[in-house]
Amino acid sequence: MENKKRQLLYALQMYDFYLYELQLYLDTHPTCPNGLRAFRKYKELRERTAAAYANLFGPISPLQSDCENVFDWVKGPWPWEKEAN
Repeated sequence: MENKKRQLLYALQMYDFYLYELQLYLDTHPTCPNGLRAFRKYKELRERTAAAYANLFGPISPLQSDCENVFDWVKGPWPWEKEAN
């Protein structure tokens, strides 16, 4: 399970990098169909990966907290704490 956690975190970092680079590109080429297609693709992959991580290991951002009965974002360990890795 620990390996799956690392894989998902690595994938999130990778998708965040891709999306940031594509954002910079699209800032100067806002109508590029290939850039827009790539941005949509990696945005969807990132959203799926973040949802998979949250389902298995808990939220990685406050926006993923279900907030029904408790704001579970504050439950530990945090992703950057030793116990979480």
